[in-house]
Amino acid sequence: MSHLRDLVAAELATPLPKPITAFAEHLATVFPDARAVLFYGSILRTGDLSGVLDYYVLTDAPPAGWRGFFTRILWPDVSYHELPRDGEMLRAKVASMTLAQFQRAVSGAGADTTIWARFVQPAALAWAAADVAEAVVDAVAEACQTAARFAQALGPEGAAPRALWTALFQETYKAELRVEKAGREVSILAYDPERYDHVMTAVLDDQGGPLGSAERARLRKAWGPRKLLGKPLNVARLMKAAFTFQGASRYAAWKIQRHTGVEIEITPWRERHPILAAPSVLLKVWRSRRKAA
Repeated sequence: MSHLRDLVAAELATPLPKPITAFAEHLATVFPDARAVLFYGSILRTGDLSGVLDYYVLTDAPPAGWRGFFTRILWPDVSYHELPRDGEMLRAKVASMTLAQFQRAVSGAGADTTIWARFVQPAALAWAAADVAEAVVDAVAEACQTAARFAQALGPEGAAPRALWTALFQETYKAELRVEKAGREVSILAYDPERYDHVMTAVLDDQGGPLGSAERARLRKAWGPRKLLGKPLNVARLMKAAFTFQGASRYAAWKIQRHTGVEIEITPWRERHPILAAPSVLLKVWRSRRKAA
């Protein structure tokens, strides 16, 4: 077994608070053909359950009908879910895609960078069917390997791991449509810099040392299409999400209430037509804040 896979397997097995695993088990019932549920994001390190939990649900097949048609072309699907537990309401934003799509994405074979750049960062396997747990570990390890190889190609030759990761996240953030402020890569690495050192060291051990000049050149050339297509892919996903984000009205209402104090009633019409309902909701927020000023 490789050093990298050992490291990833241990990290994915990190014990999680019971509410987080309970929500993962709930999602495994919401998605009928769920095979694994990965938990990630800031709450993995903060444990603050008042925010929105982040999950990836890996399935056997895309959704049925027209939603599945678009998901085959442009993954993942995004949805919002709530779960009452111990007198509190837990909330989660969930991305879902098939396990096969996930495995292809982490390999770096396509133009997309979002999956392997996301899962080189810490994650935990919150739930998995017994026959796929090892495959998920393999896939996340491959995401780390893909990221580390591009980091070696895009960063300064012979640089320390931290400089390589900094270069990688700077480049992926440039390639993707991001709302984070400049320097976000610094905060990612600052949380647990030694963890990223260990990941890079494990990759270097497994590949027998740093990449050679020819392989670095090949990967820099391969980065060109990914940099070119990154933002258009993100825009396409946002457009898809505008029409397919399940639970968008409830998610938006919670965000508005949390940030402005304005409560939005979720009527059946607003639930079915979040885009058409948006102007009236925004007008209500504007009037409420103007009245309070």
